[in-house]
Amino acid sequence: MQIKKDSLYLITGASGFLGQELVARIIKHGGRVRAFSRNEGKLIVLKQSFPSIEIFSGDISDPFEVKQACVGVTGIFHLAASKHVGLAETFPRECTKTNVIGSINVLEESLQHKPEFVIGISTDKAAQVSGVYGASKLLMERLFSQYERLNDKTNYRIVRYGNVLYSTGSVLCKWRDLLINNEEIVITEPSATRFFWTREQAVDLIFSCLNLCSNSSPWVPEMKSMTMGDLLTAMSKKYLPVGGDLKVKQIGLQPGENLHEKILEEGPYSNEVETFTVNEIMDLI
Repeated sequence: MQIKKDSLYLITGASGFLGQELVARIIKHGGRVRAFSRNEGKLIVLKQSFPSIEIFSGDISDPFEVKQACVGVTGIFHLAASKHVGLAETFPRECTKTNVIGSINVLEESLQHKPEFVIGISTDKAAQVSGVYGASKLLMERLFSQYERLNDKTNYRIVRYGNVLYSTGSVLCKWRDLLINNEEIVITEPSATRFFWTREQAVDLIFSCLNLCSNSSPWVPEMKSMTMGDLLTAMSKKYLPVGGDLKVKQIGLQPGENLHEKILEEGPYSNEVETFTVNEIMDLI
């Protein structure tokens, strides 16, 4: 599957962290974009950056608004998600509305409009469910498989990967701001390992999935991991002011978190794969 010149593509959650990079790629390939998001302010900013796009303000959990957004599209990039692990534990209903009900709304419209593809963005936390967020994404993956059986006119695809550096709400954003101001850093567990990569790599994977994947089974990359302690060391070297004193408070793993992650159910844990060195992390951040 390729982006077709002058064809219209819907991006749900388009004002999020991956949205701007994905919009730019689609336009570069000659496609047109309809950006769907409930964040009106960020939609306006996105429109200012890419004047040719359509913007559509709406909530993915509202079937009527999703129905309007899906009219006339050739393909759907389903990025809209509630993805903060801690908030999902506190507000499971809201997480379920977005990640599960919202996905159902998009998939229901795919039965009516039969776009060429619907591609959903999942997470390594669906491979080793320990909390609400991972459970909601696992349900999304299974829903894609069910709709694939119902509609052979549409290609249903799932991309599953780990954490994206500096994504909205990421610990990197919090640590960066605290380090610059020489304030205390809160870390859960320094020995915890996580899969990380860049926004550009994440969007690359979306397009490789479209080009190479043949069904709705999660399309999973090979990823290196890093310890949270090494990540903090790299960030302190980059952002802590000269002469600053690194102040760290360790609070332990929080509800819904694992010490080590998996990206495939039967695959290795994040402490069993190759890890980034501190110098490599500094190059990434």
